[in-house]
Amino acid sequence: MKIISSVAELRDHLRGQLRTAFVPTMGNLHEGHLSLMRLARKHGDPVVASIFVNRLQFGPNEDFDRYPRTFAADVEKLEKEGVYVLFAPTEKDIYPEPQEFRIQPPNDLGDILEGEFRPGFFTGVTTIVMKLFSCVQPRAAVFGKKDYQQLMIIRKMARQFALPTEIIAAETWRADDGLALSSRNGYLTDAERAEAPALFRELNSVATQLREGHLNVSLLEKTAMEHLSGRGWKPDYVAIRKRADLQPPTAGDLATGEPLVVLAAAKLGSTRLIDNLEV
Repeated sequence: MKIISSVAELRDHLRGQLRTAFVPTMGNLHEGHLSLMRLARKHGDPVVASIFVNRLQFGPNEDFDRYPRTFAADVEKLEKEGVYVLFAPTEKDIYPEPQEFRIQPPNDLGDILEGEFRPGFFTGVTTIVMKLFSCVQPRAAVFGKKDYQQLMIIRKMARQFALPTEIIAAETWRADDGLALSSRNGYLTDAERAEAPALFRELNSVATQLREGHLNVSLLEKTAMEHLSGRGWKPDYVAIRKRADLQPPTAGDLATGEPLVVLAAAKLGSTRLIDNLEV
């Protein structure tokens, strides 16, 4: 595996590659990330991964400085997966001058749910993804469903800009107890780690009730929030939305069986966890 930091060197190295499959990451790789590499290989060759902790998507009081950086271990894992190139730019490589041009997602998709609680987050995400796509020029790119809203925004961005990159969705990778794998899980204390699967159990409970015909959406959301609060969580939201556009379902949508997704974000101690479950 070749490790490249320079945009110019990356372009030279990938010149003529027409079937590149790309997996962008912020590092601190776990089994969920590695499953994305395996899926990428089914959709293209060679596989290119990137590691870059993107300052633009962190708010002023978020964890940019303490975000876990485990580069040596990440390299070892990617080599075992047969990744062809690791693009590992510095901030100077990616932002040689201030990034004054930004991608702005539509308000009805970018300012709800995660966008409401992390203002500017999706502008940072879409800007770096567009820039990485410009550097790598992949035929396909893989993103996990764990970041469901992010996946939808990137997919819509690629479609509206007519990017020649197919966006591939990968299923969420979970621990045996149901907790969605996340780099931020490492912040959890032992007691918090034991409690953390309760978030997925709550999503399962809401999904089960929807399947059984309990269609009072606001009551289901409110009850789930109360359950989490009662266990010591600080929930930002539990939301039942349409998969198609992440808008709240109407009575008509519920009556006709519109595909839904339940999304949640909550703090456990000082760690903010997100998860979702399609219904």
